[in-house]
Amino acid sequence: MTEAKTDPRILRTRKLIMDSFIELSGKKEFKDITIKDITTEAMVNRATFYYHFADKYDLLEKVLSEVLLINLNCDLIGQSELNEEMISNIFLAITNFQNSLSNRCHRGYEDTIARIIKEQLEIIFYKMLLKRHSTDGDEALKITAVMLSWGLYGASVEWRRNSEVPPEKFIKLAIPYITYGINFDSTN
Repeated sequence: MTEAKTDPRILRTRKLIMDSFIELSGKKEFKDITIKDITTEAMVNRATFYYHFADKYDLLEKVLSEVLLINLNCDLIGQSELNEEMISNIFLAITNFQNSLSNRCHRGYEDTIARIIKEQLEIIFYKMLLKRHSTDGDEALKITAVMLSWGLYGASVEWRRNSEVPPEKFIKLAIPYITYGINFDSTN
């Protein structure tokens, strides 16, 4: 069975709406952006907007998910092993994503942003763990993926709040413990 192709015009229109929203979010707070603002910026009508998105919250979620996936370079990550370098790269992608949002998404949307990051990371980590441990559907791998996603997200939040060191140095301190467990002896 062949996969149905999406009309390129539909993809372009969706991207146009998302790009218009991103442009507006640099000028206005999310709560002040209206559907009319978005459709005017994108030069589409309301029906076209609602064909692609349920409302502006749905649009926000889709834009954030897509931007995060671009930051994570999911094609590359999907083909890679879960190792120290990959954990560092994912952490750096999360911190870059959060920095790019700091000027665009204002307070009040941290929960949405956190949920999107954690959901995407869970999927990525689960797929990587499945490559290493071929026990398809293993509950332990799902739990591990959840712990890794929450842990890296939490570390990125902590780095943003309190750290005066670059994110590369911040994650480098924790990598041995993530990779080798809590029994890792840093004195050796």
